Order: sequence, then C-alpha cells, then structure tokens
Amino acid sequence: MTFLQFLLPQHLLSRLMFRFARIQSPWIKNSFTSWFVSKYKVNLNEALLEGIDEYEHFNDFFTRALKDGSRPISDSQLVSPVDGVVSQYGSIKDSLIVQAKGKKYSVESLLAENSKNDLYTSFVTIYLSPKDYHRIHMPLDGSLKSMKYIPGNLFSVNQRTVDDIDQVFARNERLVCYFDSEYGEIALVMVGAIFVGSMETSWEGQITPPYNKSVKTFEYDSRQIKLSKGEELGRFNMGSTVILLLPHNVSKMNFEFNKTLKMGQSLT
Repeated sequence: MTFLQFLLPQHLLSRLMFRFARIQSPWIKNSFTSWFVSKYKVNLNEALLEGIDEYEHFNDFFTRALKDGSRPISDSQLVSPVDGVVSQYGSIKDSLIVQAKGKKYSVESLLAENSKNDLYTSFVTIYLSPKDYHRIHMPLDGSLKSMKYIPGNLFSVNQRTVDDIDQVFARNERLVCYFDSEYGEIALVMVGAIFVGSMETSWEGQITPPYNKSVKTFEYDSRQIKLSKGEELGRFNMGSTVILLLPHNVSKMNFEFNKTLKMGQSLT
C-alpha cells in the first residue's frame, strides 16, 4: 500500500539496489536478468547485445544500447526524449502543473526556484516502466545552460503512487537540465524514485549516489555543450519519470493520455 512507502528506508534500499545491480557474478546477474526479461517482457531483439550473458552486470543490461535504426528520430519540432507512457501533458496555468486528477504542483516547487514561474507554458510527463529503454535523449537541438541537483524523497512514481501522494514529483530527488533552443529555454527534469540506484548525464557522469542533502548547481556557460535532437544526454539506472517544461514557441502537443511513446517519436 502507498502509505508504507513513508515507512521504508528509501535511500538505503536504493543504495542496496545500486550495489546489487553491479554484481558481476555470472550466476547472480544472469539469473536475475533472465527473470527480469521474462517478468516484464523485455524486447531483446532490438538490443545491441541480445544475449543476457553478454552484459557485465544487471545495470549494464538495464541501460542497454539499441541497434542502429531502432529509434528513428522524427523531423518534427519536438520528439520524445525517452521510451515511456504519457501520464500527463497540457498547459501550465498560474504556474501549476497537473500531476494527476485533482492534484497539482507548482513550477517553483519542481525547480526549487521562483524565477522561472512565467517562463514555461506547457509540459509533458513521461513514465518509464521497467521494460523500457532507459537512456534519455535530447528532444530538440539545444545548448546546455545549467543543471541543478535537488535532494528529496524516493517515492515510487508508478500511477498508483502518483494518484495518492501530493506533489510527489516535487518531493522526490530530481535532476533539472536547462537548455537554450531556437524556441526558447526548456527544462528537462529527471525524477528519481525508489530503487533508482543512480542518475547520470553524458557531460558529468554519475550524479547519484551519493545522495546529497543540499541543492547543487552546475553552470555550463563557458563550456559550450551543444547536443543535437536525438543525442543521448543521460541515463536512469533503474526506471523513473521525465518531465519536459516548454516555452510558448513550441507547437501544441496533441495525443491521448496513456499514449505509449518511443524515443524519437514526434510530440507535436
């Protein structure tokens, strides 16, 4: 039940998962990976390495690369940064984002600052299930401005928890990446969750663990980090959620809730 998550040692369990996912013993990692593939019906045919014994450890499998051409990148204005399911999307009104029916949270609480309350006009929240491809890619061409690590809880982000716990995305640990684009600034938020043993980016490497207790900001104005649409920008070492905050110049999104997306598929 959802309330039990308040009693769990969330960070301890996530640290243990981090270690377990890197065990290299063939019997342990192959047995667990085989169970995982069967349990969640993972499609290994699209993976660059199709044999589970070819992976160094479970996390190597979980963050597996795909074969070339598995995820064509749409030529539309904005593409999905991940494989996943659209849990919510729409306009940001009065700086409030819809979490679930009857629940909202503010841009300020999500980003841990109030200077951007009027900057973004729309959002999309995409949930990555255990079976999904867990690398995160650029939704459009952009230049990295800054990144912010925000400490927090590690509640699950499955639909039941999102429906039950107020402001769960603004309470959980998260990593916010700000990019300049031809349409204005966008924010890509990687939301941590229980058993998400690690989050990493292509420019800084592993961000968590350790799990810090204070906000940490990274500035990149002098480094000229530019990424093209579809280029890899980070990874979840175990699954979670990505939230995109978008300016008014981005075309309106139009699709059904609970739509299944593939990375590179058009969002507009």
